[in-house]
Amino acid sequence: VEWIARHNYHLWLALYLPLALLLWRRERRVFLHFLWLGGVVSLARAACIPLTGLGPADGLDANAGAGTEELLRAWIAIVNPFTALTTDAPHVALTKDLFFSGHVSTTLLLWLYCRRDRRLGPLALIAHLLVTASVFLAHLHYTIDVVGAWAITFAAWSLARARWPEGAELTRS
Repeated sequence: VEWIARHNYHLWLALYLPLALLLWRRERRVFLHFLWLGGVVSLARAACIPLTGLGPADGLDANAGAGTEELLRAWIAIVNPFTALTTDAPHVALTKDLFFSGHVSTTLLLWLYCRRDRRLGPLALIAHLLVTASVFLAHLHYTIDVVGAWAITFAAWSLARARWPEGAELTRS
């Protein structure tokens, strides 16, 4: 679905950010735990992306054969939060499959941390399901990217909770 593909980052942001801010407002210590683990999951994803050689889920890789200067320009546009969210930089530069889905992993992690809250839990679950549906409808990822996001995020969350319970201080060991 073209309009979902075009606005998937905006949809993700609109569903993710308000709930994350509400979690921050209600449970600061839980939110800190959520942020730390979100960073770890993001680093795991950054390690996985270059290790998977799948082409894009929706066609040919438009950047195959691009030069260093062009790829550097694209990278700068993607890592700049303003251009990443206000231009078509992600659609132009991110043309290879990215294992595992960041949309799915971030919203699942948010639900895992919100699930005990009577109000935030159901809202976070709905947000996660909508974002996951948008990933499939926009053909952003292969199914394995979504399943991988669920598995890796849940495993990381389970390990982190076992080692550092949500209310405990995060200290070096």
